[in-house]
Amino acid sequence: MAAEAGALPAGARRLHPWSWLFVLLAQLKSFALPLVALLLFGSRGDDFWQWELWGGLAGGLLALASVLQYFTYRYGVAGGELVIRSGLLQRNTRSIPLARIRNVSLHRTLLHRLFGVAEVRLESAGGSGAEAQMRVLSLAAAADLERLLQQRGAAEEADASAAGETLLALDSAEVVRLGLISNRGMVVVAAGFGAVSQLAPGDAGDWIEAFAAWLFGRAGSLDLGLLAMAAALALLLLVAVLALRLLSVALALLQFHGFTLRRVNGALAVECGLLTRVRAHAPLGKVQLWTVTETLLHRLFRRQSVDVETAVSGAGERQQQSLRALHHLVPVAAPEAVSRLLGELVPQARFPELDWQPLHPRAWRRMAFWPLLGTLLLALLLALAGTAWALLPLALLPVWAWRARGLARRAGFALDAHVVAWRSGWLDRRVSFAEVAKLQGVRLLASPFDRRRGMASVVVDTAGAGAFGHRIHMRFLPEAVARRVAAELAARIARSPLAW
Repeated sequence: MAAEAGALPAGARRLHPWSWLFVLLAQLKSFALPLVALLLFGSRGDDFWQWELWGGLAGGLLALASVLQYFTYRYGVAGGELVIRSGLLQRNTRSIPLARIRNVSLHRTLLHRLFGVAEVRLESAGGSGAEAQMRVLSLAAAADLERLLQQRGAAEEADASAAGETLLALDSAEVVRLGLISNRGMVVVAAGFGAVSQLAPGDAGDWIEAFAAWLFGRAGSLDLGLLAMAAALALLLLVAVLALRLLSVALALLQFHGFTLRRVNGALAVECGLLTRVRAHAPLGKVQLWTVTETLLHRLFRRQSVDVETAVSGAGERQQQSLRALHHLVPVAAPEAVSRLLGELVPQARFPELDWQPLHPRAWRRMAFWPLLGTLLLALLLALAGTAWALLPLALLPVWAWRARGLARRAGFALDAHVVAWRSGWLDRRVSFAEVAKLQGVRLLASPFDRRRGMASVVVDTAGAGAFGHRIHMRFLPEAVARRVAAELAARIARSPLAW
């Protein structure tokens, strides 16, 4: 809450003496675009130096504001509240109850580590942003603040060297294995290609056309046969795949190097990162949804991953970024380690020995309907165009039916006295479960196609649920079963206290 006026407690502390530098860098980042535009697109005539002077003056004002923030920012703890005072001409005093703070995140880039400091963000369960962002504190001051919040019941890690109970630690070999499993390299390349296409659409097309012309022109000059051409293309594709995997490994090392998951006084604490070191914390009771992922590459390496969603995951972009490390609770681990870990953290889930219930016997037909219809329409369009490839899409029909049968066979739901769970996928498999006492709502859905075949779906909502990711969406259940499950969940949610 904000206070109109207030005295700081005795022993109030300043930010680190180098904090003005980090504040200045953050402000320059925010104003980088207008400053660059001022310098690059200002007048190029006799008054060019005048434009440059205005740009230098703007930078000087930002530097002055950064220094003033250091001299005017104070914080301290009194009476169970964190009191923060800032401002020179207009003083602003905020009093934040310590019990309201649910997460403490420490961000350390390479520059932070060189200066021995950290950026601290204090976050609550329901705010749209950080309750307080301290840029920056010394490591000792950050550790003292964390220790105090732990003693006050915020369940945070005491300091960076606190051992707690180590639940999982990934060595470099495991992080490399994670990079080989993940598709981070492909995501980065796709994002880069999209950015280039937006910034220079004509140039991007010209570059691709020029590269293709050079490649096929070079192959033609070598007078390669059909078999040699196919071998060369296969080799080129292999090189591209290897390059993407190496990029994925590099990105995994940057994000998850030195990954450690600890449990300290009922809270989960994650620390990881190579250049930017991140620590994120959240009480175990705030975890709303657990998702175990096992893609085809996971099974090839005999590994699984576990993602979680907390009550603050959907609060705001900044909070989501600060808890990204915590979201990937188990980036990669052996199935035995995942089962052991979930057995310790969520013993009532009895994972993976859940009593799975099947879908409607004809659920595979609903899963195959739209792919089959799309394939038939494509074949019809090709036939109307008079091409010789009209029958080729029909070869996909048995593939879609086979895939739908596999999806229906693997999918299922489980509901007991403590948790509700949903599993889906065929080649890439996911299992999500949540404690019934933490659910926020339940919906019963039935499209006209579902009602005609006696089916319905049940969707379960959890606090902090994002727009993407694997949800507890129990699709294509027998209608009577779906109505029974929805009614039972609704009754149990109504009786459950709002625990989060």
